[in-house]
Amino acid sequence: MKKIILILTIFITLKSFAQTEIDGLMMNKNLFCAGALYGKTSWRNYWEGSFKRENLNLGKVSANTFLIDGNYGIKDNLNILFNAQYISTNASEGQLAGQKGLQDLAMFVKWVPYEIDLKGGTFGIIGITGFSIPMSNYTPDLLPLSIGLKSNTATARLMIDYQKNTWFGTVSGSYTYRGNVKLDRNTYYTNELHYSNWVQMPNVTNINIRGGYRSDALVLEGYANKWTCLSGFDITKNNVPFVSNKMDATTIGLHIKYTTKFISGLEIIADGFTTVAGRNVGQIKGLNAGFFYIMNFSKKEKVSKLMSHEVKK
Repeated sequence: MKKIILILTIFITLKSFAQTEIDGLMMNKNLFCAGALYGKTSWRNYWEGSFKRENLNLGKVSANTFLIDGNYGIKDNLNILFNAQYISTNASEGQLAGQKGLQDLAMFVKWVPYEIDLKGGTFGIIGITGFSIPMSNYTPDLLPLSIGLKSNTATARLMIDYQKNTWFGTVSGSYTYRGNVKLDRNTYYTNELHYSNWVQMPNVTNINIRGGYRSDALVLEGYANKWTCLSGFDITKNNVPFVSNKMDATTIGLHIKYTTKFISGLEIIADGFTTVAGRNVGQIKGLNAGFFYIMNFSKKEKVSKLMSHEVKK
């Protein structure tokens, strides 16, 4: 999960996976959870500023994402997470060639400093901090077909999670600092002409709300995600997007995670989501699917016995 974010290019992909930096799940001490996931996103309509339109020169813009995700429990209340992804993009019309390659590596620390029993349930406060760096020398200057924005980032997130029996709710908010991006040209235009190859990126806030059913065997949750750039400018009429555009998006989705009985430690996940509002972004729809496998490095108990503690009671 991250994606994410987690570092994400709104024109390309939004992700929400299990046991990531934006959910209320924790791995117990000495448990390592690793997963491989595949995601498919696409859009035809997009927002040019606040104006929703279609670009017939691009047709259907799609992206395929292959992601490796991991989470290790240093303590029951302290986890280290990472994710890395390979992305390929394509447009069904026009002359722009799709891009492909390794995107960004993200790492996070997830900590539960406070947890109490409250009105028959469990209330917890979770803090998350992390960073991301590009893994390859891809170009961010071919949006909407670039595989990323190629910005170094640092993120801090505060989360509140409450579960009563098998029902839960989670609310979190984050602030992401994004470093400047270097282009392969010496001038560019935003609201004015810049004689430089460095672009100052807008920082970002994110609000994530999720809730639903959570047990040892099954997680079924709905979520809403709001991504807001704190500065930037709109795509100009009939122009291409630019890395420092004000990219805002609100998405809603459904997430399912099933812990199998036939293989101890194996989890199967799936997501579906859509963009319901935006600014300078594509109206993305997407599906994700994959699996996680939990490994026990304590050598004291079987994973099947420890998995019951993965979800807070």
